[in-house]
Amino acid sequence: MKQFPNLVFLLSFLLIVNVLFAQDGNTKQLTDRLDSLYTELNAYGEFNGNVLIANKGREIYSKSFGVSDGEKEIPLSSRSIFYLASVSKQFTAVAMVLLAKGKKLNYSDAITEYLPELGFYRGVTIENLIHHTSGLPDYVDLFKKDWDSIETITNKEVIKRLGEQKPGLLFAPGEKWQYSNTGYLLLASIIERVSNQTYGDFLDEHIFGPLNMDDTKVLFVHKDKLVDGQIAKAHYENPDDLEYVQKLDGTYGQAKIYSTVKDLWKWDRALKNNLLVSQQDKESMFTTSRLNSGKDTGYGFGWYIKSEDPFKKMVNHSGYFPGYLTYMEHHIDHDMTIIILQNNENRTGKKRLPVLETRNILYHIPIKNDVRLPEATLQKYAGVYINENRKEASIVLKHRSLWTNNGFDLIPVSETKFKVNGFWPEVTYTFVLDGKGFVEGYRMEQPEQGVDKTLTRKR
Repeated sequence: MKQFPNLVFLLSFLLIVNVLFAQDGNTKQLTDRLDSLYTELNAYGEFNGNVLIANKGREIYSKSFGVSDGEKEIPLSSRSIFYLASVSKQFTAVAMVLLAKGKKLNYSDAITEYLPELGFYRGVTIENLIHHTSGLPDYVDLFKKDWDSIETITNKEVIKRLGEQKPGLLFAPGEKWQYSNTGYLLLASIIERVSNQTYGDFLDEHIFGPLNMDDTKVLFVHKDKLVDGQIAKAHYENPDDLEYVQKLDGTYGQAKIYSTVKDLWKWDRALKNNLLVSQQDKESMFTTSRLNSGKDTGYGFGWYIKSEDPFKKMVNHSGYFPGYLTYMEHHIDHDMTIIILQNNENRTGKKRLPVLETRNILYHIPIKNDVRLPEATLQKYAGVYINENRKEASIVLKHRSLWTNNGFDLIPVSETKFKVNGFWPEVTYTFVLDGKGFVEGYRMEQPEQGVDKTLTRKR
């Protein structure tokens, strides 16, 4: 009988070992599938950046693809810093939560209490700004008349021009949902006026510092003429993009945070484990806001919110600015995280956010392999096409892809059918061949918008 406890211990030990081996084998399968996906995208010039995937609190896949600076041939690393663009909004929103917890403000406060220059925007609250229900016009429109003479737009100048031009609201506060960079820009300025700190200093002291996010910061790269080899250099396919970027480099709150995949993983864990905000605050942040009518907006505190089987509740946000494409997503019920940061330095102009494919891999759902066509097949579709009004539209072959004359790349769905990359509602191009395989034209369709056009090939 003295041997019985030892036998129980041995059986328990073997059971734990078997479970761990099964988990490791499962993780290995996931990482192999993830690596296959991102490696293929990189090989075809569709992914240049860093990715980090985590499952149940464990980082299971993290890898860099491509270069940080193509001209200097500097490869990306896990410490490469990317411009987050609109992924920055969640940090601005949490800053508001911290100020509210400190009883420095209330979400229901009118913005005019903190921005008296905008006294004519009656009824707009801080909560409206957070949830994109303010009706405020886009701030870039304020500068259209003298765009060419502007060097850098700042938050201070935006507030000044709103006060001078007094553009009306697009709708009554709370009546509609419309994504608003202006709203988050104003939130950053409210943070500064309430805290008597700069936006960057407040985030450093209350978020980045406490979480040891040492590579995360608010930067004005062009305005301040910063040179930092750790920053993943942006590539602009369109030369005019650089001018646009430089002019908007003084605005913040809606964007302007730079970070790494590793730091964003720290941020993800801090939210998961309530290190900065309480469980009650977090649940409020991750709950969809509502319009005056009671209709859900699908947006919380700097996060889109949705629930979909088998993933269940998810919060996510993407960010785009010329040269950068970023994404962060957390699956609340299953504790899974997807972080994707791209600088598009492969000089192809092609960008992919393989979010659905990544989700499916994590949940052991089969994914459709991308259709890859030989260049000889693509080449026969390149040419000039004519619509019913005799207007010409060209299809060109570059970077191993077909491109429309307005700069969109076409992703093959079959040998003759393509979809426009990154466009929603989906637009498709179906090439029509004659009996000998020669291209007669193509049909462009977007059913949701009632678009169905046929163009013939120019002979």
